[in-house]
Amino acid sequence: MDMQKYRVVCTLTFGDIYGQIIVWLVVLFLSLASALALMGASRPIYALATVGLILVLSLPFLLFAFVTTLLNHIEFSSVDPATEAKSKSSRTVAAQKPAQAAG
Repeated sequence: MDMQKYRVVCTLTFGDIYGQIIVWLVVLFLSLASALALMGASRPIYALATVGLILVLSLPFLLFAFVTTLLNHIEFSSVDPATEAKSKSSRTVAAQKPAQAAG
């Protein structure tokens, strides 16, 4: 049976999720603005309920967006065993250099 080695690479960068964070912050600030508007009303419990409801409803969408973005940036690439052995031997040779005093 021919077993190939695979390397898992995550190519996710902050720029990939930056827009999602901005949108969620806008939702957060709008909910806080609505809470402040309702706070002046005769029943301030509605203000807290509004913020709680918006947070509870928006968190699953935020988590779904993060997870799907992360899964879209995970790559599996096959590794040639000969190339892998060559790169490992060059790394171990480079890592075994003796320490030298500075100066």
